[in-house]
Amino acid sequence: MNITSKDLPDLQIDTTLTSPQGSAAAQRALDYYLKPTVSEPDTEDRFFGVNRNLSSEESLVHASDLLRCAAATAIKATDGLQGVSRDLAFSVVHMVDMARAMVDHSLDGGGH
Repeated sequence: MNITSKDLPDLQIDTTLTSPQGSAAAQRALDYYLKPTVSEPDTEDRFFGVNRNLSSEESLVHASDLLRCAAATAIKATDGLQGVSRDLAFSVVHMVDMARAMVDHSLDGGGH
């Protein structure tokens, strides 16, 4: 199938060009392609991020919950272990429990 120019609609094309000077969109495009490191803030790639609007208390409550889960996971991991491996797993449980006690102490007022 051959398409000839008479089969195509007659399109009016605007060939007038206006200056992009002063155009915010043009400036953003130029910034994006010509200087991306200047326009974009430096951010560290992280697997997990914390909501900036989270209060200190909410963060500590969540940390306490995470530590509780970590302790439960470590205790379960001791099943079937013997000797030094079991001792190491229980030492992890102990360290997690100590960290949780510190977080809980902070939530309770921390000696103030």
